[in-house]
Amino acid sequence: MTAQANYDVLVIGSGAAGLTLALHLAARYRVALLSKQRLRDGSTWFAQGGIAAVLDSADSVESHIADTLDAGAGLCHPEAVRKTVENGAAAIQWLIDQGVDFTRDRQDYHLTKEGGHSHRRIIHSADATGRAVHSTLIERVRAAKNIDCFEQHVALDLIRQPDAAKGRFRCAGAYVLDRETEEVELFQARAVVLATGGASKAYLYTSNPDGASGDGIAMAWRAGCRVANMEFNQFHPTCLYHPKAKASLVTEALRGEGAQLKLPDGQRFMHRFDKRGELAPRDIVARAIDHEMKRLGADCLYLDISHKDPDFIRGHFPTVYNNCLQYGIDITREPIPVVPAAHYTCGGVMVDEHGRTDLDQLYAIGETTFTGLHGANRLASNSLLECLVYGRAAAMHIDASLDAVTPPRPAAPWDASRVTDSDEDVVISHNWDELRRFMWDYVGIVRTRKRLLRAEHRVRLLQQEIREFYANYRITSDLIELRNLAVVSELIIRSALDRRESRGLHYSVDYPRLRELAMDTILVPENFANQRQFV
Repeated sequence: MTAQANYDVLVIGSGAAGLTLALHLAARYRVALLSKQRLRDGSTWFAQGGIAAVLDSADSVESHIADTLDAGAGLCHPEAVRKTVENGAAAIQWLIDQGVDFTRDRQDYHLTKEGGHSHRRIIHSADATGRAVHSTLIERVRAAKNIDCFEQHVALDLIRQPDAAKGRFRCAGAYVLDRETEEVELFQARAVVLATGGASKAYLYTSNPDGASGDGIAMAWRAGCRVANMEFNQFHPTCLYHPKAKASLVTEALRGEGAQLKLPDGQRFMHRFDKRGELAPRDIVARAIDHEMKRLGADCLYLDISHKDPDFIRGHFPTVYNNCLQYGIDITREPIPVVPAAHYTCGGVMVDEHGRTDLDQLYAIGETTFTGLHGANRLASNSLLECLVYGRAAAMHIDASLDAVTPPRPAAPWDASRVTDSDEDVVISHNWDELRRFMWDYVGIVRTRKRLLRAEHRVRLLQQEIREFYANYRITSDLIELRNLAVVSELIIRSALDRRESRGLHYSVDYPRLRELAMDTILVPENFANQRQFV
C-alpha cells in the first residue's frame, strides 16, 4: 500500500529558494518540504562569495541593472532584472531579520566586489555566506509548526490531472522515493513548488554537490513545461585543482580583493583577454583559463593572493584558507592551483514574475528556473539574490490565490508490482560515468557542431538503456538521478545545437560571431501543458 500525504503546499528542494518560500507560507498553510538528502546538503550551503544587492549610497539600482545586463550579453529580460535588483535590499533585510550574521566593517556591513560588478555590493558572511544563510533558514524551518520536513526523500515524477473547468492540466503532487524505506510515497497538494537547484552534475568536473542532477528541470519537462536557454552552463573559473579536492570552489571574492591569475611560469595573462583583467565576467575568465591550459598543455593554472597581508587573507577567507591548507597549500605564501568547473545552470524551467510554470499550480524558483535574469551569463552573486526574490514572490502569489484552489483528486498509487530487484547496478554507475564524460568532452566551455552531434547521438542511445532499466527494475535514488541527468543533458545539447552563434557562456568554434538579434532558445515538449486539450 502506497503511503499518502496531503498538504496545502509541497516544496521539492531545501536550498535558499525552497526554505524562503516555505517560511513565508507557514503562517497560513501546511507545508511539506522534501530534501533528497539532509536539509543542508545542497548548493546553498557551499556558496562562498555572497549576495549582490544595492546597499551602499555610492551604488545604485541602475548601476546593478547595467552590470547584470552587460554580463548577460543581450539576453537578459529587463523586467526580470529590474524586479530582482529593486527587491534586493528588502530580501537582505529579511535575512537579517531572520538572524543571518553578515560580516561588518566598523559600523556598517562589509561589501566586497566581484567580477562584472562596477561597485562593492556583495554582502557576505566571511567566505561562507551560503552556510550562514542556509543554517539560519534551516533553524527557522525546523522551528515552524506548519512545516513538515522530509529528509532523504527523492521526487520521481510530478502528478498532473485535467482541470475540466479550465480545459487544461494542473499539478496535483508528486511520487516520492523514501530512501530509507525504499518505498515510493504519494504526496498531494494544492500547489507544488520545484526548488531543486541546477544540473551541473551533468559534467565530469563541477563545483556542485552530488545532488545537482537537474531533477526539477527534468520532472517539469516530462510534465509538459517549456524550458529555455539550457545551453548556457556557467563554468566557474576557479575550482581547486587537487586529486582529493572534490567540488572545492575557490570564491570569486579573492579576485575581488586583488588575487591574480597566473601561468605556471608566474606571468599574468588576463589583460590579454579583457581590459578588466581578473574582474572580467566569469565566461570570459573561464574561456581564458581554458585557452591557456590547452595552449600550454597545462593541467591547471594558478590564483595568487599571497602578496596580500596574511592576517587579511585569513580574516576574509577562512574557508578557502583552511580548505587549501588541508591539501598542503598555504595561500598566504603560495598560489592556488585552479581549473574551471561546471558551476551554474543559467537556463531552466520557464516561469513568470510569480514563479508560475506552464502547468497550473506548479511553481518553480531558484536555479531550476529560467526567469530572464541571467541571460547568457550570470553575474556573480546574483544567484542567491534570485532565490530570495523569487521565493518571496512565489510565496506571495500562492498566499493570495490558494484559498480559491480546490484540493486535487486522489491520484493512483505507485505501481511496482511488475518490477524486480536488479543484479546489474553496475550499469547505472557505468552510464553515469559515460554521460558526464562525454558532456565534459563534447559540450564543455568551447563547442563545435561535430562534437554536439556526437553527444546528441550518445545521449539518445543512453536514454534507451535507461528507459529499459527504469521500466523493469526497482527504483533507486541513483537511477532517478541518472534518468534526470540524461533528460537534462539532451536539453542542453539540443539548445546548444539550436544556437548558431557565440554568445555569453555558449562559445562555438563553428559560429564565432554574434547574431544581430538576441533570442532565447525555447524548447517545447510534445505534451505541452498549456495546450487546451487533454492528451
